[in-house]
Amino acid sequence: MTQPPAYTAASLLKLLLNNILIWTSLCAVGALGNYGDLVKHGTQRSYSDILWAWVSSHLLMMVFSTCLYLIFMRRERLLSKAGGIALAYGVMLLGFLPLELMYIATLDLLRDKPGFGLQDIVSTAFNLRGFTIFLEFAWSTGTFIAVLAICTWRQARIREQVLQQSLNDVLHLRLDLEQQRLDALRGQLEPHFIFNCLNAISALVRADDKRIALTGLNRLSDLLRYALTASTKDWVRLEDEMTFIRDYLELQRLRYGQRLQISIAGDTANVLAGDCPPLLLQPLLENALRHDLDCHEGSSDIRMQFSLQAEELSIKVSNTVTDGIAANPGLGLGLPQTRARLELIYAGRASMHSERTQGDGQLRYEVEIRMPLHMPESAAA
Repeated sequence: MTQPPAYTAASLLKLLLNNILIWTSLCAVGALGNYGDLVKHGTQRSYSDILWAWVSSHLLMMVFSTCLYLIFMRRERLLSKAGGIALAYGVMLLGFLPLELMYIATLDLLRDKPGFGLQDIVSTAFNLRGFTIFLEFAWSTGTFIAVLAICTWRQARIREQVLQQSLNDVLHLRLDLEQQRLDALRGQLEPHFIFNCLNAISALVRADDKRIALTGLNRLSDLLRYALTASTKDWVRLEDEMTFIRDYLELQRLRYGQRLQISIAGDTANVLAGDCPPLLLQPLLENALRHDLDCHEGSSDIRMQFSLQAEELSIKVSNTVTDGIAANPGLGLGLPQTRARLELIYAGRASMHSERTQGDGQLRYEVEIRMPLHMPESAAA
């Protein structure tokens, strides 16, 4: 249940002025109708007198409608059930309607009998014409229904605003949590990448080839410069990512030599003009190397294939699988992190699948990413 609104002196004054304005407008319209009828029948009476008669006879109704509005807005439970509304209406008939009839009787006595007492007021109220009583009953009931409708609408608006604010808070909280998860994944990915690159350099050092190791260190410096720069961005161009990938493969070639055989196809100008999260593709190639070259002494057969259908980009990386050879255990962080990043960044519009496939007499392990060619519009904004 929503909290009742807190009224200040300014808000109460505004409510009272609005109420007076509404009732004055209604009285002005009613007085204008009476004035037209009197003119039609040749009766001479000023419009100001008629307007004052209308306003004075509805002063108590103005106070009643203001108090009723405040009660309904402060006691929301009265409007939540039909029984509460019926009870409020019954209290109005038993409490306010007699008071309104006595007020009308007082106005009549003021006009016709200057000196009078409480007994005269009660007697006059009981002797009012049936039409006058019905008219006041109609005004009271109409006022009750109008205030009830306004309060119901206002409380519905307040509940809607509270609900919308709650939904916004939940959405912002989810976005903050997802951003924290994404930052955590990114924080894990960078040292993971550095760790594997250092492994490649350490392998060159163990081979006692200082010249190649020095070249590898220089290339590693370039790779780390890109990785650190990209870590401050949410998106990079695929062209920049592929430049990084080729530099990464050159570093690995220093380690594996001619054993490293990889083919890249489909990286057309349209594809390279697309967007992707930084360091998205390197874990795929690292996984292929780990489960291919690190598991045997022969040459690799790693394939990287891009294909574009409408605005959806498919990226496949596959490597041969040799039966009977134990897989390189490694840390196993690359692919799970990549899948989690895709889910967070693209919110269900990207996917990553992996499977073993059979083709050309070879058993291959294939990882495929499907994602939009360009970054989401919300990210661009």
